[in-house]
Amino acid sequence: MDRLLTVEQAAERLGTGVRFSRRLIEERRITFVKVGRHVRIPASALDAFVAANTVQPRTAARHLRKVA
Repeated sequence: MDRLLTVEQAAERLGTGVRFSRRLIEERRITFVKVGRHVRIPASALDAFVAANTVQPRTAARHLRKVA
């Protein structure tokens, strides 16, 4: 079973504030679990969020312009 993290633990793992984690939950941009009145975020959901929002660097050949 996947480890469930508190909102505070998720924020620490992302390197952000708690407010950002709560906004992700409110906007339904990340998977979360409700345990009674508590909210938990699966560790795999954080990994998926980071992977989906990772931007790869451009290669040198892609952004060089042709000089006319």
